[in-house]
Amino acid sequence: MTLKLKIIIGSTRPGRVGPKVAAWVNQAAKAHGKFSIELVDLADLNLPLLDEPSHPAMQKYEHEHTKRWSAIVGEADAFVFVTPEYDFHTPAALINAVQVLLKEWAYKPAGVVSYGGISGGLRSAQILRSLLGNVGVAAIQQSVPIPFFSSFINDDGVFTPNDKMDEGMTLMLDELVKWAGALQPLHKG
Repeated sequence: MTLKLKIIIGSTRPGRVGPKVAAWVNQAAKAHGKFSIELVDLADLNLPLLDEPSHPAMQKYEHEHTKRWSAIVGEADAFVFVTPEYDFHTPAALINAVQVLLKEWAYKPAGVVSYGGISGGLRSAQILRSLLGNVGVAAIQQSVPIPFFSSFINDDGVFTPNDKMDEGMTLMLDELVKWAGALQPLHKG
């Protein structure tokens, strides 16, 4: 059975570069060849702020946007979150997207690709990894920080990683395969 990887673009701001970075992540994951991949843009989902009347643990979703998001997360075996760092923190839209659901996240691994200034978005990644652990995701230690991200985007708007980023991505995907395979019986059972 092929493992299902969801690459989640965590920024919804106009003018964001998340889709450019995620295009590279998507290309790298396809080249890796161990997953069936879906690129998921939170901007397309347009999730309102915690608008379900019942707690997510009950899975009594009334709104179509939540049902659609639940199906996307529920069918996944692993995740890669692509997140910027906003004000030394994870974007509010991404935090909301995680907190809208609960059980759908359980026993699935996740890696984080973060981007920002000198820190490469590592503060955002650490906050996100902590939140993911609280909803039952196994946030793996391998991550790919991208410092000074704008210097890797050419005039055509294409993100081109350096060799260390490519190496880090391969390592993270290798680890995700191991974790996803080991955890799959727990979330499919």
